[in-house]
Amino acid sequence: MLRLVLQEILLFSLPFLAFAAWLLLARRSPLDHAEWKPQWTRLVLAGLFIVIASLVMTGLTGERTQDGYELPRFENGRLVPGHFR
Repeated sequence: MLRLVLQEILLFSLPFLAFAAWLLLARRSPLDHAEWKPQWTRLVLAGLFIVIASLVMTGLTGERTQDGYELPRFENGRLVPGHFR
């Protein structure tokens, strides 16, 4: 679970890292706040788009199995608790 959270954080930070790399290649200071100020909204939106796209793709291409969670049910007058097959 921690790996998935860290993966999404890394994906969110990709636009920020790419912009900082572009500033370095353009020989500007990535620590200068004047360079970042007009770009914050675009970078946040780009990061959110990447995270949402990765979550959608994971949902669409994720491994599916026939075995799964069985709901609790009554069987012969007894409650059989839910479980994974």
